[in-house]
Formats: sequence, structure tokens, C-alpha cells
Amino acid sequence: MNNCIVVIPTYNEIENVEAIIRKVFSLNHPFDLLIIDDGSPDGTAAIVKSLMNEYEGCLHLVERKGKLGLGTAYIHGFKWALDKGYEYIFEMDADFSHPPEDLIRLYHACATEGNDVAIGSRYITGVNVVNWPINRVLMSYFAGYYVRMITGMQIMDPTAGFICYTSKVLRTINLDNIKFIGYAFQIEMKFNSWKYGFKIAEVPIIFTDRTKGASKMSRGIFKEAILGVINLKVSSYFKRYIPKH
Repeated sequence: MNNCIVVIPTYNEIENVEAIIRKVFSLNHPFDLLIIDDGSPDGTAAIVKSLMNEYEGCLHLVERKGKLGLGTAYIHGFKWALDKGYEYIFEMDADFSHPPEDLIRLYHACATEGNDVAIGSRYITGVNVVNWPINRVLMSYFAGYYVRMITGMQIMDPTAGFICYTSKVLRTINLDNIKFIGYAFQIEMKFNSWKYGFKIAEVPIIFTDRTKGASKMSRGIFKEAILGVINLKVSSYFKRYIPKH
């Protein structure tokens, strides 16, 4: 078994899922893959199953009944990975917006450079986003500014979803207490990592918007993120963050 696993949630990703699986397994560093599929009606899970013999022992699938949310998918995947003993646990989208080859850079940021969390950051060296309309770029960029202003953590891309967590981070954070299920989930995980004193690095990546399939962004997800940041900050005044590392 490898010590690295990439968790990829899917919902209607039949156009991308085989390509992303083959790309990850073609990298010159060994990564296992866990696909968490939320009952995709388009047959995404069937494609994954068709590849499991080819990548026996390295490609794993969890099927859930219904669209239960990004955050719950990752929590399920994190717990699964911890139970199996993986040391480096990654999260990544299925649509190639996160460059798979940069998994290796995130790994080295933790395994070689001694960080506990490595974030594939769109904004640490400017604005590195391709094919997004300007209004979405501005919304994402200023969302980061808003998060920094409210929480005090100086992470340039707090809503990023391309991340490597070491197992000690995920074991320290009480995953059962993570409240949010949309993009606020990404902020909540980073906020908890920061409050527990873990070493966080941002690794510059070029984010390219999907060319196949449909985005899962909605107004409800965005609203959860805006209100969730305030909730996180207020709740933190009543919680003790005792480092376990």
C-alpha cells in the first residue's frame, strides 16, 4: 500500500472520471485513489468499477445514495483513509481544474519541507486562474480577502480545494464536528488546522476551469461560505484548540 491517497468526490463526472484516474496513476510518484460517488445518475461509478481490476489495490470506490454534499464526501473519504493508515491524504476535483501533476509538489511540501498542510493556491503569486469570467475571479479573490479579514488567518486562497493533509492534522481535528458541506467546508478545515497550530504552506498552481461537465457551484453554497466564516470566528471564542502534535 502507498502512503498517499487522493480523495476525489464525484457527481455526474462521466466525461472526466476515467481521464483523471489514468492521469493520477501515470504520475512518477505512487498515489492511491479513492472516488466518493454520490449516486451519479450518469454512470460515473460504473466507469470507476470498470477500471478497478486494472488498478487493483490502488483504485477504490465508495458509493453513496444521493447528493450529500462536498464536505460530507471529503469527511467520509478522510475517515476511510485514516482507517486504512495513509499518511498523506489529498483532496482534488475530478474536472482537471487542479493540475494532477501538482500532487507531487503538494506531497513534497509536506513530506520533504515539513509542512502539515499544503494548499494548491491560485493566489499566492498573483491571480493564476484560466478560463474563468472576470466576475467569478473577482468573487473568489475577494472572498479570500473577506476570510482573512474575519478570521485573521493569512492564507491567500482559503477556499482552495486542492490540498494535502498529513494524517496527524486529520486525527487532531474532530471531523465529526465539521459543520459545513459546501465551499465553507474548505474554509472550516483550514481554519481548524491554523487554530491548532499546524504548519501550513501555499504552493502556487494554475487553476483552469473545467472544459467538460457542469459546475456544482450554487448561490446556496456561496451564502453558506459568507455566513459560515462569521460563525467560525464567533464559535472559536468558545473552543479550546489544544495542539496534539
